[in-house]
Amino acid sequence: MDDMNISRRRFVTTLSLAGLAGPALAAPASTVGIDVWKSPTCGCCKDWIAHMERNGFRAMVHEQGNTDMRARLRMPVDYGSCHTALVGGYVVEGHVGASDVKRLLKERPDAVGLAAPGMPLGSPGMDGPEYGGRKTPHDVLLVRRDGTASVFQAYR
Repeated sequence: MDDMNISRRRFVTTLSLAGLAGPALAAPASTVGIDVWKSPTCGCCKDWIAHMERNGFRAMVHEQGNTDMRARLRMPVDYGSCHTALVGGYVVEGHVGASDVKRLLKERPDAVGLAAPGMPLGSPGMDGPEYGGRKTPHDVLLVRRDGTASVFQAYR
């Protein structure tokens, strides 16, 4: 009888622990929050956000445009694009890919952040079927605090 009670207790304990662990095991290993400012009507911004979410980022979207926020975050207008994001203390301007953002967060350079000026075809969010597979060679820039920039990653 005692062996049966111990077995039942183990069974109930195991089920209880599995129930607690289940949600933790189902959650992504690491999600990084990212705030995004964009126009409410911008389709390529939505596609970029979907790209970031597929790659482990959790987006909080602000549908009020990005011009004011870009200025407040000190990203020079010369590097501007259709959306501005803030992640891990860095500004991400435009269609910068998740792999570049992850590298930025890993390397932690002394910089304002990254920018893909304009809207280069073939970059994340600008790569949907409506673009017909076209790609524009472009650079993702590391923007320094003094407003200068260097190539962080070239796409040819």
